[in-house]
Amino acid sequence: MLIDISQEVFSCRTFPGDDKPVKTQPQSIDRGDICNLTVFSMCAHNGTHVDAPYHFLNGGKTIDEMGLEPFVGDCYVARHDGDITRETAENIMREARSAAAHERILVAGNATMTAEGAKVFADEGILLYGNESQTVGPADAPREVHLIMLGAGIVLLEGIELKNVSPGKYLLSAAPLDLGGCDGAPCRAYLMR
Repeated sequence: MLIDISQEVFSCRTFPGDDKPVKTQPQSIDRGDICNLTVFSMCAHNGTHVDAPYHFLNGGKTIDEMGLEPFVGDCYVARHDGDITRETAENIMREARSAAAHERILVAGNATMTAEGAKVFADEGILLYGNESQTVGPADAPREVHLIMLGAGIVLLEGIELKNVSPGKYLLSAAPLDLGGCDGAPCRAYLMR
């Protein structure tokens, strides 16, 4: 079974202050052109996207330097609303380890990562952390959490849709577009069970 956990790009949520995606159609069969052709522009962090370390760390890896390993493999989906504290993160890691899916963690719900929770995941050496929000950490102050997690080499998968996904082990595919030198990239994320 495949479960799409991506937002549609042109109607997606955006981080406050980021430009929304825009599309134009310079060629249209209806207007007499030989084909339909779409051109679009968007922030690399619109909708469902991944953050590379370079997003907050000037010397960090860019998206094209990340390789595919963090984005594809077993993952554990947990459900939580509220702050992800140290204790919450430790509980999620215990559940993920018991499911043999502790390298990639996705959290469903209205969850906000705290610095203490971020340190747990960083110390555990996970490859990827994903959530439904357009950012990891508090929306008004995301920097500290990003520095902790990206500094530990954790890829951040933001803006996923997990409302209809039950907790448990899945196979994740969330490979980003190969945008050379970029700090992030949109991706089509889905789960397989």
